[in-house]
Amino acid sequence: MEQVFSYIIGLGAAVMMPILFTILGVCIGIKFGKALKSGLLVGVGFVGLSVITALLTSSLGAPLKNVTEIYNLQLGIFDMGWPAAASVAYNTTVGAFIIPVCLGINILLLLVKATKTINIDLWNYWHYAFIGAVVYFACDSIWWGFFAAIICFVVTLIVADLTTKKFQNYYKDMDSISIPHPFVQGFVPFAEGLNWCMDKIPGFNKLDIDAEGMKKKFGILGEPLFLGVLVGIIIGCLACRSWAELVDGIPSILGLGIKMGAVMELIPRITSLFIEGLKPIAEATKDLVSRKFKNSAGINIGMSPALVIGHPTTLVVSLLLIPVTLILAVLLPGNQFLPLASLAGMFYVFPAVLPVTKGNVVKTFVIGLVALAVGLYFVTDLAPFFTQAAQDVFARTGDTAVAIPEGFQGGSLDFASSIFSWIIFRCIYNWKIIGAVLLTGFTTVMAIINRRRIIKASYEKNTDCSPAA
Repeated sequence: MEQVFSYIIGLGAAVMMPILFTILGVCIGIKFGKALKSGLLVGVGFVGLSVITALLTSSLGAPLKNVTEIYNLQLGIFDMGWPAAASVAYNTTVGAFIIPVCLGINILLLLVKATKTINIDLWNYWHYAFIGAVVYFACDSIWWGFFAAIICFVVTLIVADLTTKKFQNYYKDMDSISIPHPFVQGFVPFAEGLNWCMDKIPGFNKLDIDAEGMKKKFGILGEPLFLGVLVGIIIGCLACRSWAELVDGIPSILGLGIKMGAVMELIPRITSLFIEGLKPIAEATKDLVSRKFKNSAGINIGMSPALVIGHPTTLVVSLLLIPVTLILAVLLPGNQFLPLASLAGMFYVFPAVLPVTKGNVVKTFVIGLVALAVGLYFVTDLAPFFTQAAQDVFARTGDTAVAIPEGFQGGSLDFASSIFSWIIFRCIYNWKIIGAVLLTGFTTVMAIINRRRIIKASYEKNTDCSPAA
């Protein structure tokens, strides 16, 4: 069974997701042709995102490597990127069974009304498997690994429920959609806390600069496309060792600028494919689940954050944070991680942050800055355990995605920088039974509070819909 799941997962998101969504579409009553088209559009969307993120990392790789050499940056944790994290996640027993286990738990939570989200973002279940796999290797116990993955899954579902209203009100065409993605939802505590603090600062609370406002105020300077070109050129210049090299490298510097502009321009267009492909699946799933759970206040369909990463504010802030994060990585005392391959995942920091800041560029930037600064320390702290897991997977599978260069440890900004993963790991690894009791108690309290909120909303909805006496 483990080998079967590993083979299916090994097909990659671009192949796996069309197959899964076609099967899911047929099972929930969509005609085969329509289900197949939806699945293929999702697959094409993943291919498009892979091409664009590969363009980002391949274009930035050499210049950023030159920057580290020029300025003698000695950081001992090699950035493996999300493919390595996903490979570690799915090439373990935890990963092999994570999808059926979590789907079963999801259905149980729906039955007891502890959640109103059904998570069909099956590919991204690797995030739950990742923390489970790292705990599994660190504690040498498959049961602790499953426990960590399940806790992460349940907490993410509940936080997704709590953030859904703001999410749906902020983004267009996202009715009945939620984002039960642990990396995304892990930044919500930073967003809520820092946004509240910034609103208390006189003057700062008057700032209301969104991406559209930047376009109006700064003209072309506020366009994500132009900002992409500008940041690309700046990075290209910093990668030159002398004025002569800079002059000779003008064509490549300008080319890097155009490529960064292309990334900023093409991502929103590609995300529209996800929306087009997932919409029929989401609508049919909602209808089916609503019939089975008639007393709920409305079921939400858990989808990939790729649906909304093309928002202008996300693009602008992500691009601005790329060079700033590199500077942070160098200046922060104790940090050993230099993000390079993980920079492509920068866009996924903000899908749940924007509804809190209402798209305010300045607030979003500050939140992203603080969250990523803390995240660098999380990655540094988890690196020895990530390395252990990656080395074991490489020894068994030979997967080059998890091959760590000699003399380095491995790390990844994707999810390893999330507060969810760090807290769950440290509670279990450091405190075992006590940590498990604390995590179970906290998660249970969250589920009870969420259940009461759902029942209350359902009662209010049914009361409003009842004919007047």
